[in-house]
Amino acid sequence: MRDILSRVETIARSDSSVLLIGETGVGKELFAEFVHRTSPRSQRPFVKVGLSALPHELLESELFGHERGAFTSASNEKKGLFELAQTGSIFLDDIDDFPLSLQTKLLRVLESRELMRVGGSVPISVDVRLITATKVDLKDLVDRGLFRSDLYYRINVVPLTIPPLRQRPEDIPPMVEHFLRRYAQDRTVTVTDEARRLLVRYAWPGNIRELRNVVQRMALFTNGSIGADDLPPEIREDHPLETILKACSRCFHEEKMTLEQVMACLESNMLRQALEQSRGNKTQAAKHLGLSLSTLRDKLKKHGMDEATTRTPGGNPPSA
Repeated sequence: MRDILSRVETIARSDSSVLLIGETGVGKELFAEFVHRTSPRSQRPFVKVGLSALPHELLESELFGHERGAFTSASNEKKGLFELAQTGSIFLDDIDDFPLSLQTKLLRVLESRELMRVGGSVPISVDVRLITATKVDLKDLVDRGLFRSDLYYRINVVPLTIPPLRQRPEDIPPMVEHFLRRYAQDRTVTVTDEARRLLVRYAWPGNIRELRNVVQRMALFTNGSIGADDLPPEIREDHPLETILKACSRCFHEEKMTLEQVMACLESNMLRQALEQSRGNKTQAAKHLGLSLSTLRDKLKKHGMDEATTRTPGGNPPSA
């Protein structure tokens, strides 16, 4: 995450279009705000648009505005969101939900830096920095004919992939503390070691948004200490195998993977999860998986998970 943030600081100083890629709830909107706040446009407007929340029939008018009389209910002229973001930044969330019928007009606005209101005849100049976000692979939509390739290459100038929370479990404890300070401002709330372990082990399919909501709920009802029994059932009872299945999204989303590739992907994830839970101790990891130590070592070698990738968090080689 530090590497990503350092890249964002470099990206923000430019005026290039940014495409944020990540699952729902990973914080793409926060990254978009950070890009704007650290850019030369920080004192200018920042307009956020949730494309999936806008009806398609109103989207053109909302984004580009309309003239009076452009349609039945257009009793007055209206500036669109691009005009409201003039000299600032506009964030188009869920760009993967943008209707194909309007993609040509969006591309024209980005290329020419001019827009035409619905029912208008005079082009209006716009100076806006574009930030978009997607929860799916846009290239896949392009290949399926659901997203224009020219628009894809126009918005994909600087892609930035934000990893899901399950791939950065070390971030969970400080995030829990952060949200506890926010939602239990007048109290001191602690988290037991067992509760913390369960929070770190959980796959968090809803990512940071789900973590925030869970901590807010716990902060509301706790008397000062959060233990394992205070956690939601799905976190207390999350089975390790279910965690692996949730974490291995590649296996269940890439249609071209063979059965052999799926099994190899699942096996490598189970090995990695066992090593994380045992803090790099191979003997404990082997016991957890029901394998002999020699078999575990053979499998680690098979998947290229050598000593460099199985070190303990403190930097020491894992014990045998």
